[in-house]
Order: sequence, then C-alpha cells, then structure tokens
Amino acid sequence: MNIDPRAGLSCAFCLAGVLAAGCDTGDTGATDPAGSSPPAAESVLLPPEGHGLLPVTMPDFATMAEPVAQQMRTYQTAVRVRLGTAATDPAALGDAYGRLGMLLLAATYVDAAEASLRNAQTLLPDDGRWPYYLGRVHEANGALEASAASYRRAVELRPNDLAARVVLANVLFTAGELEAAEQMYSRALERHPDAPAAQVGLGRIALARREYAAAVSRFEQGLAAAPWANAVHYPLALAFRGLGDTERAEAHLRLQGDVEIVPPDPLRQELDELLESANAYNLRGGRALDAGNYRAAADLFRRGLELDPNDPSLRQRLGVALFQLGDVAGARQAFERVVQTAPENTEGQFSLGVLLAGQGRHEEAIEHLSTVLEHDAAYIQARVQLAEALARTGRPDEAVTHYEQALALDPTRQEAAYGAAMAYVRMERYDVARDRLERGLDANPENRMFRHALARILASAPAAGVRDGERAMAILEPLLAEAPDLSLGETTAMALAEMGLYSQAAAVQRDILEAARQAGLADAVERMTGNLALYETGRPSRTPFTAAELP
Repeated sequence: MNIDPRAGLSCAFCLAGVLAAGCDTGDTGATDPAGSSPPAAESVLLPPEGHGLLPVTMPDFATMAEPVAQQMRTYQTAVRVRLGTAATDPAALGDAYGRLGMLLLAATYVDAAEASLRNAQTLLPDDGRWPYYLGRVHEANGALEASAASYRRAVELRPNDLAARVVLANVLFTAGELEAAEQMYSRALERHPDAPAAQVGLGRIALARREYAAAVSRFEQGLAAAPWANAVHYPLALAFRGLGDTERAEAHLRLQGDVEIVPPDPLRQELDELLESANAYNLRGGRALDAGNYRAAADLFRRGLELDPNDPSLRQRLGVALFQLGDVAGARQAFERVVQTAPENTEGQFSLGVLLAGQGRHEEAIEHLSTVLEHDAAYIQARVQLAEALARTGRPDEAVTHYEQALALDPTRQEAAYGAAMAYVRMERYDVARDRLERGLDANPENRMFRHALARILASAPAAGVRDGERAMAILEPLLAEAPDLSLGETTAMALAEMGLYSQAAAVQRDILEAARQAGLADAVERMTGNLALYETGRPSRTPFTAAELP
C-alpha cells in the first residue's frame, strides 16, 4: 500500500499568505546573547557613499522567534562585513545584500527587503534573481506597475524561466493589460508547450473577453495536464454558463477549490525554504519525501514540529515518512492526532483511511475517506480508495458510483476504470464489466491488467453471452509471450476449457499447481486444485475471480 502525500500541497497562494506561514513571529522576548536587544543605531545598515545605495532599516529582532532572529543577525553581519570592502569587491556586497533581502522578504518585512534587494540589483545589475524578488515585493504591496517592470527585467535576464513569465503575465492580467498578458502567456507556451499555467491564463483572458468556447478549451487543456488544480473549475464553470450549458456549469461549481496551477519556480522555492521556520522545514521535508529519502524527511518534519507542534501538515507528512520507513504504528499515531486536532485536514483523513484499509479495517476507512470528500469532492484518489473499501464491504453498487465519478473528473484514471469493472463483476454484471474493460483498452491498449481481466471474463463468466474462449486465447497469447506468470497460466487453462480442450486445460493447470506448491502459495494451491478437478471431469470454470482476487 502506498500512501500518496499529494504533491498538490504545493498550491498557489497570495505572496503575503505564504510568507506569513513561513515566518514564525510573535513577541517571544528574544534577545541577543548578551541579554539585551540591539541598540537602535545598529538597526540601520548605512551604505558607503558614492555607490547609489539605500540604507536598510532592520526590523526589531525581539519580535521574532529565536531561530529567525539568529538568521537575521547572521545575514546582517554578512552585510556589515562587506560594507568595508564595497570599493574593492562590489559583487560580494551585492550578494550579501541580496541574501539579506531574500530573508527579509521571506519573513514579510517587505520595506526592508525592498531596500536591500534594490542595493543588490544596483551592484549586480545582470543577476536575474534581484528583479524577480523585487517583483514579489511590489506585488505584495499592490504596486502592479512596478511589479510588472521588475518581472520584465527578470524575464530579460532569465528568458527560459517559465515561472517568471507566468507571474509577469498574471500581474499584467490583474492590472487589466489583457493584450500584454496574452502575449506573455503565449510566449510561455512557445517555450514550454506543456505549461498548464499558461493555458489557464489564456483561458482567463478569453473568459474576460466573453470568448466562452475558447475559454472552455483552454481551461480543459489545463485541467487535463493538472487535474488536481481544482481552482480551475470555477472559471470553467463561468465559461460553461456563458455558453448556456448550466448543467456542466453546476457540475464544475461543485468541484471548485483553491488549488491553483503553479509552474516550477526554483527562486520561489529557495525563498520559501530560507527561514528557520516550521513552514521551511515542511518544504524541505517535502522535497526529501518526493525524492524517496524518507529518513531525512522524517527528521526534517520533526524539526518543524519542534517549532510548531500544532501544524497538521507537518504531522501528516511525518506519518507518511514513518509509514514508508515501516513504522506503521508511528504513522497511524501521527495520522490519528491530525484528524483529532484538525478534522478538516483532508490529507490526514485520507492517509488514515488508506492505512486502515490496508489493515482490513474497511468500515473505519470508509468513515475517514468519506470525510475527505465532504471537504474536497474533487479529491480523486480519495474517491477511488473509498470505492475500493465499499466494494470490499459488500457495497459494489455504491463503489461503482464513486468509480464513475472519479472517471468523470479524470477519464485517464486507469485504476478507477479497472475498479469499476471489478465492482460490476462483484454485482455479477459480467456484460457491463466486459464493456468497461473494453473501453479502458480503447484508451490504453497496452494496459496488461485490463487485457488479462478481459481475457478471464471472456474465458469463464457465468453469462453465456459474455464468454468467448477463442477471443480470450487471442488476448492471452501475446501476454504469455511478454511475461508468463501463474495467474496468466490459470486464465489460459480457463480459456482452453471454455474451448472444450479439457485435457490441455488440465495439463496447464497441473503445471501451475506444482509451481504454486513449490512457491508455498497455499491459497492459490487450494483454488487451483478445485479448477483442476473441473477440467479432469470435462467441466469448465465459471468463476472468473475469487473474492480474494477482486480489488
């Protein structure tokens, strides 16, 4: 069982919101090592004359959490040290100003950040980082014209930076400059044809112009590339409403959320991870989690929890890391604490539900997975997991409903199509199961799981109108040539028996039965022994799947 940590955690939020989450401030009474706050005179970094630099007024360290205050002192000291060498090494001073400006921006001290970043840009005018971060500063202050100018400079210096182009286009759109925004989104797509953020941006422009059909096309392309971006459902609903299609408009309104499409943004990531804060440890741990470095991820999440013990995201992701390390008890304890303290946290509910389902506690899993969908109807993986739990508890009709809803949200979800087919098998609606698998194969002709399941239904379904032994063999032959296994051997014997070739079916069954015995597969041996008895007495199998084989 894999618990999906859901990369959708990297949502787009307004700058101030994200940065505030990363800044663990509050009047902690923190002081310097000598026991007193820095004198007021030392709170201003005065530049040397003749360089066109600005003074930087530092914030009060006493209002910060100590880890952040210590960082501020370190970065401030780096600038002070370089101020004395400004004439001989301006690049080093520029870099020190830039790093300090980034830290101030990450902590949302935007005025001080602006002065420091302007100094960095003055000293290092060809470094694309500083105009990019200045664009963030101006955007946070609502100065859209200045923000666009800074982002334009960043794009000039970093022409392959997709994120810089998209944020520039977003600012231009917000400022009402639709033609300029359209041009920038289009240029982003020229360089990055698979950029869904640019597709959605063009969709918003089309919607603003009341070009509803074009808007629908753009939004649907964006969602196809990023189905988790549920914020796109709202403008898509407006576009359908503009076309007079109220039914689809209402369907998308029900799926709306706040997860935006954000292009990969290394500069933003560096900013977000800069502070010694709970949020920064969350981001660093997330990167380790994505890379499969679960022990490092767990350590980083624990360090974040030391700074903010009540952060549900940190604790949920710690649970994921522990689960991957084999500490199921620790993972469950983490997930349970999340749902107890933050029941609205869908990730915690989902993770606990999946863990419980893996332990066979399906009724409890259903409760948690249903809670997820109450808060986020577009959480496709939760819907698929809920459907599987419902099927396993004897409610395949309800499972089918959820599988079909998942496919309506994302038609490419192969596990949902397969699960739906198997739920129909549980309901003994073999013709519908066959048709669902055939539709799945139309979309994914190389899907081995679909091909094998279809062959088994054709070989042994109780419904005479569904069976077709020769077609089953035609499907099986290339599968056997690719990678034969015991399960394919069972299905081959079923198909041979359906064709009336009982002696050949029995011979195949004996071979795979012996292999199962040697492998110590007790359950398989029992099942295979029963089918062998059928073939030896000239009878076919009419049980495509046992309950244990169904998802």
